Amino acid sequence: MGIAEIANPLDPATLRGDFPILESVLHGDQPLVYLDNAATTQRPRQVIDAIVDVYEKRYANVHRGIHWLSDQSTDLYEEAREKVRQFIGAAHRDEIIFTPGTTEGVNLVARSWGDTNVGPGDEIVLTEMEHHSNIVPWQQLAERREAIIRWAPIDDAGELILEEFEKLLGPRTKMVAVTAVSNVLGTINPVREIVAKARDVGACVLVDAAQSVPHAVTDVAAWGADFVAFSGHKMLGPTGVGVLHGRRELLEAMPPFLGGGSMIRRVKFEGFEPADLPSKFEAGTPPIVPAIGLGAAIDYLQQIGLAAIAQHERILTARALEVLEEIGQVRVFGPPLARRAGIVSFTIEGVHAHDVAQLLDRAGVAVRAGHHCTMPLHKKLGVAATSRASFYFYNTLAELDVFGEALAGAKRVFRR
Repeated sequence: MGIAEIANPLDPATLRGDFPILESVLHGDQPLVYLDNAATTQRPRQVIDAIVDVYEKRYANVHRGIHWLSDQSTDLYEEAREKVRQFIGAAHRDEIIFTPGTTEGVNLVARSWGDTNVGPGDEIVLTEMEHHSNIVPWQQLAERREAIIRWAPIDDAGELILEEFEKLLGPRTKMVAVTAVSNVLGTINPVREIVAKARDVGACVLVDAAQSVPHAVTDVAAWGADFVAFSGHKMLGPTGVGVLHGRRELLEAMPPFLGGGSMIRRVKFEGFEPADLPSKFEAGTPPIVPAIGLGAAIDYLQQIGLAAIAQHERILTARALEVLEEIGQVRVFGPPLARRAGIVSFTIEGVHAHDVAQLLDRAGVAVRAGHHCTMPLHKKLGVAATSRASFYFYNTLAELDVFGEALAGAKRVFRR
């Protein structure tokens, strides 16, 4: 399907004015073209204003005070939790744990659930496309508990080979940890099918949803996964806040991850009793204002509509793939458009990825270069680094024309 055949229900021009940073001019006269959204997104005025409003008018610590300001902050903080619950289709508010980000969410599960349920000889199944944040915590768990990590392979198109994945599952499989969308390949994994296969052998499933929740409708109940982790800063929210969704019966059975502050019901000289969910996993002072900012980001995304966002990103991705094909001598990584999210990683023959990114920056175009926290994947691909362009609803087709012109210029520079 060509780009002209994809209907676009979204006009980014009507939204870009909400993002002050998109008005930036770089290097004197180059308008910013921000194509690094897989690393982090920009924030609209509505989110910025919500954060400022709390700090200026309604900020205090939550859950502990009996004064008006504390009540205000607590209400806003818990309203944000309810917004998250509705946004991802979770059954219960107390299944929503605020964390500093996806990384801590995965580490929480690996430490609390993993140390309790994984023993010598047990197996953890990961895929070759995982982010380091969904690799290292499991490697640490395997080392602590003398467990074994199994790697599910991907094919030449960057897609999970489901038949090989299924062969890895067995009676010793305790956890399957998989990304919903690869942050390098853009591969959209069949999460429901993966979960169903893991369920057949009694394994738990954690989904790294950092690259999927901001870009498409998410229904964790339909996925059926035991744990889902994602970050606020990749979906218009502030840094310093993320979400771990877990099935309530599992969270209730897990020991606390961190100790102190809000996670206790009572403390005695002889020991302590943890608080009920979700406080049990929110030790210390939680990310109050970041969580409220995340709630404002969810409001903004809901107004646009996740289905419209996904469709617009598909158009941008289709155009990006056309641009790269037109330039020539470019290797693009990842699956066909139909099974790809708004992420395109590539290399240009004879040009290092860092040089590509630096020359694009001179034209005001911001892309990522490096291994993108996926060293094992890049080893599998046979490259040390890639350049990555990643899109969001405020990006335009005109910006992709600028991207293409800048990329063609960079190629000419190195050809000389």
